[in-house]
Amino acid sequence: MKLFLSLFAIALLALPVSAAEPEYDLVIRNGRVVDGTGNPWFHGDVAITGDKIVAVGRVPEGKAKRTIEAKGLVVAPGFIDIHSHSDELLLEDGHAQSKIRQGVTTEVLGEGKSVGPLRGQLEPRVMKGRGGKTFGWASVDGYFNLIDKEGASVNVATYVGLDNVWESVMGKSYARPTAKQLDEMRKLVEEAMKDGALGLSTYMMMPPGSLATTDDLVELCKVVKKYGGLYSSHIRTEGLGVLEAIKETIEIGEKTGVPVDIIHLKIADEKLWGKMKDVIALIEDARKRGVNVQANVYPYTRGNNNLASIIPPWAHEGGLAKMMERLKDPKGRERLKKDIKDGVPGWYNHYTAVGGDWSRMLVSGRGTYEGLTMDRVIAAKSKGKTPVPDPLDILLDILIEQGGSVPTVFAHHDEKDMNLAMQQPWCSIGSDGSAYATEGALKRGNPHPRNFGTFPRVLGVYVRDRGVLKLEDAVRKMTSLNAAKIGLRDRGTIAVGNFADVTLFDADKVIDKSTYTTPFAYNDGIEYVIVNGTVVLDKGKHTDAMPGRALRKK
Repeated sequence: MKLFLSLFAIALLALPVSAAEPEYDLVIRNGRVVDGTGNPWFHGDVAITGDKIVAVGRVPEGKAKRTIEAKGLVVAPGFIDIHSHSDELLLEDGHAQSKIRQGVTTEVLGEGKSVGPLRGQLEPRVMKGRGGKTFGWASVDGYFNLIDKEGASVNVATYVGLDNVWESVMGKSYARPTAKQLDEMRKLVEEAMKDGALGLSTYMMMPPGSLATTDDLVELCKVVKKYGGLYSSHIRTEGLGVLEAIKETIEIGEKTGVPVDIIHLKIADEKLWGKMKDVIALIEDARKRGVNVQANVYPYTRGNNNLASIIPPWAHEGGLAKMMERLKDPKGRERLKKDIKDGVPGWYNHYTAVGGDWSRMLVSGRGTYEGLTMDRVIAAKSKGKTPVPDPLDILLDILIEQGGSVPTVFAHHDEKDMNLAMQQPWCSIGSDGSAYATEGALKRGNPHPRNFGTFPRVLGVYVRDRGVLKLEDAVRKMTSLNAAKIGLRDRGTIAVGNFADVTLFDADKVIDKSTYTTPFAYNDGIEYVIVNGTVVLDKGKHTDAMPGRALRKK
C-alpha cells in the first residue's frame, strides 16, 4: 500500500503544471479594435496592467480587477490633439472636460506662443490656478513640473513658440535682430529642447512671428535638428500668398533636414477657393524630393482669430498700447482704413479674405457682442445715425471699447478644399481648440465648436455620414500619424508594450453637438476614455481622475 501511494505521488509530480492564471488591472472584451495603424479592424480584447497594454487579440479568461464589455463599440488608441491651446486652462482645471469627452488623451500645446521660455523682456508667468493656488513658471520645464505636480486628466506635450523666443530677446521692437541677439534666440530654443519641447512652432501671420525671415527660421531650426525635433508652422499667409508661404515652409525643412508640419492646412481667401490641388501638388513634389513635410486640419470651414487681426501689422509695433494710440489718432485711422480695404503686400487680410462680408465674422469672446455676427453689431451701432458711419470706423471703435481684443470666428475657407486636404495620407487631425467645460469657470465666451466637437465630428460627419474617410484612416489621422510626427513611439497604437491610452466609442452614434451659436455642448457616442491605464471617462461620465503626464521629448 505504501509503495502504491509513493508511486501515485510521483505520478502527480510528473503531471504538467498549468501556467498561473494571468492577472490584469483592466480587460476590454469583445470590441471592434481599430488599432491606429490604418489596418482593417478586428474583433478582439485588450488587457491592461498598470499603465501599459499587456495583451491584444484573444485575451484568455483570467483575473481582472475590472472588465469593460465593449461589444458594439470601437476600441481605438486615445486621440492625440496635435494642435491645442489648453496651456493655462489645464492649470485652472485639469479635468480637460471638452477634450476628454472627445476621446483626446494627449494635448500638444505651443503654436507660436508657448509656455516657455519667459526670459529677458518677457516676465515669468504668474496666474491663479485651481483651488486658488498661485502658479508661476518661466520655462517649459517649469510648466511641465506644474502639470506633473498638480495633475491633469490628459497627457501634455508642447513645442517652443517662436513668439516667446523672439520677444524674450527683442521685446516689442520691430528692429532686425543683431548677430548676438540671434545667438541668444538659438540658446533659448536649445534650452526649451533640453526641457523636452517637441520642436519649434511659429505663427507667421502677425508680429512677432511675421518679423522672422526664412534665414532666421533656418538658423533656429538647425538647433531643433540637433535634438530630433519638428518644425510646426502656421504659415505666413493662408490667403492670396498661400503657395509662396508653403514654399517657404518647405524650404526651411529642406535646408535643415527638420520634419515640417503645416498647421491647419487651408486656403483662406475666397479668391483662391478650389486651388487646394495646387497646394497638395507642392507638398507632394517636396515629399518626392525627400522633404518630410506634412500637415493637419480641423473639420470646420471657419477659423478663430481676433478682430485685431484685421489691423495691419505696422499698427501693432510697440505692443497693445501703441496700437490703441493709432486706433484713436484721426490721421492714423485713415491710413488704417485704406490698408484694410486695399491690403498690404505680404499680409493676410481677414477682411478682404471674406470679401468684406461682415456677416461672416462671429464674435466669440466674452463681452457685449458675444454670439453676434459683425453685420448685426454694425447695424445696431449705425441705427438712427446720420450720416451712416463707415463700418471700418465702427470696427476701430469696438476694438478701442474692448481693449484691443475681440475674439472672432471667420468663415473663410471652403468645404471641398478642406475635404481634399483631409484625405491626404500625410494630413492628420488637430482641433486648434482648448479644454473648456459646459459649466463652471471654463464656460465662458462663445468659443468655436472645435473646442468641443473636432474628433467626434470627423467620426460622425466625415466617416459615417459623408464617407470622406474610412474609419481606419480617420483613426490613424487622430492617433499614430500624430504620434509619429512628434516622436511618441509608445503611444498612438493599440499594441503590447504601449502606454494604455484608449478611447471607446459607438461608431453608429458618435457625433458632435457643439455649434457656432450654442457651443457649450458635449458629444454623443464617446463612452470610455483611458489615460495611462486609468479610466477617466466611464460610460460618458468623468471620473475626476487625473492620470495624465507631462510628455517630455526624449
